[in-house]
Amino acid sequence: MIDKDGWWWSESIREVLREKKNAFKEWQSVEDQNESIKESKRGAYKECKKRAKKEVAICRAEAHDKLYRSLESPEGQKRLFQIARARERNGRDVSHVKCIKDDSGRILTDDGSIKKRWKEYFEKLMNEENEWNGMLENPPVNMGLVREISVEEVKMAVRNMKNGKAVGPDGIPVEVWKLLRADGWKWLSLFFGKLLQEEQIPEEWCSSILVPIFKNKGDVQNCSSYRGIKLMSHTMKVWERIIERRMREECEITQNQFGFMPSRGTTDAIFALRQLCEKYKRVHKDLHMVFVDLEKAYDRVPREVLWWALKMKGMPGKYVRLVRAMYRASRTCVRSAAGTTGSIDVAVGLHQGSALSPYLFLLIMDALTSDLQDEAPWCMLFADDIVLVGEEGIEVQSRLTGWQRRLESVGLKISRSKTEYLCCDFGGLSSPVPMSLDGAILPICSDVKYLGSLIQDDGGIDRAVQHRINAGWMKWRQVTATTCDPRMPIRLKGKIYKSIIRPVVMYGSECWAVKKKDENRLHANEMRMLRWMCGVTRMDKIMK
Repeated sequence: MIDKDGWWWSESIREVLREKKNAFKEWQSVEDQNESIKESKRGAYKECKKRAKKEVAICRAEAHDKLYRSLESPEGQKRLFQIARARERNGRDVSHVKCIKDDSGRILTDDGSIKKRWKEYFEKLMNEENEWNGMLENPPVNMGLVREISVEEVKMAVRNMKNGKAVGPDGIPVEVWKLLRADGWKWLSLFFGKLLQEEQIPEEWCSSILVPIFKNKGDVQNCSSYRGIKLMSHTMKVWERIIERRMREECEITQNQFGFMPSRGTTDAIFALRQLCEKYKRVHKDLHMVFVDLEKAYDRVPREVLWWALKMKGMPGKYVRLVRAMYRASRTCVRSAAGTTGSIDVAVGLHQGSALSPYLFLLIMDALTSDLQDEAPWCMLFADDIVLVGEEGIEVQSRLTGWQRRLESVGLKISRSKTEYLCCDFGGLSSPVPMSLDGAILPICSDVKYLGSLIQDDGGIDRAVQHRINAGWMKWRQVTATTCDPRMPIRLKGKIYKSIIRPVVMYGSECWAVKKKDENRLHANEMRMLRWMCGVTRMDKIMK
């Protein structure tokens, strides 16, 4: 079947198809008694059909050749990745469905019922706090002055935002401000200056559109298998970036926090933990680790805790009032395949999709736990991912209990099922100490995935290497429509492999203590992928 909506479709194809269609009609219009004329018309139709197929093949090949030549240019690099992602999406299993289940597991098919279910689910999620005592001290407010917003700040914030992102309710993309350049930046600086002075934000910024995104795990018809991402005004995000940059200048976050911090990242935390394991394995001393997971950390933060944390960190009162204005009377609506729901008031948690929310969460965690944090790597945080390490299991249990009391006293809850315990018995004499949270025994694991890297109880990396190889093949399958396309030049396939697949396989490898057998496994895996890309097998006598 010919795809008439193909991007490679041309006017010449339409012309030959029109001729074929006319030839078919002429053939069918001849009466059966005129066999010679009918046979002649049939032959003419077959000839037109042959020309049409040939023209389609030629135009398709020429269009693909032109596309692949353009992709080899420096400007075509971005387009190359867009095509790979588009092909991956087209080959993906169902990632979103219209019909969902209600609380009792019954499948809803009516649009009204589906929208009602989405609204009920997110209304409960974004307005329900965990139990907490509600007792917070009232720290003094920093009455320090703040400077006016400059054009340079606006320019930097606008340029740092990416193009092609989904817009919020106002429908104004950031590309508008990029096209307006100096005039737009100047107007925004004056507008933001007015907001800073009045400590208020436009009412339209209080609204957002919430889109459920499937987590790629769990029941696709269950609402809990979706993560709600808010589409917010791009202009508001520019404003948030400016405020966030200023807030980072006002207060410091402890060195134990590796998430959303400049010059710190996942690799640093993984390296510190692996180095600790290697050193203790060398001297045959045990290590006990607890990997703490918080339940719906962003969604369940009480707003009172946010205001308290800002004051505790010494944030100027004007910024505290501006943040409060951003969260005042906030509301959203859920957009799904069944349509858009009515408005939902949001009274709890941080905004998912906001440029400021990650840093606000870091401030909350720092204000709550800075006195509980031991020196890294004995205690490390990556946003809401926490790892506690100690030489004695009893000591780690005591620290875990302290963290639990502190966090749950302000409405943040530690997950009993996802918090894991890893005992590294390097000495060969001790056994795991039962770790518990309110009597619930934590699972004892032989390996734990920490920030995407597998940490083993024996301090090795053999399972970690296999885990990365498996992850690489999962990524391979996502772009296989591109890497296995025989029309795609080998050079472009190599570019996709080096830019998309290899980084997945080698993620965290700079932290490994690699042995020769591990290198051989990685090399053999790479050769296998390259053979698939080139369309050859091990039976072909080709030198590597």
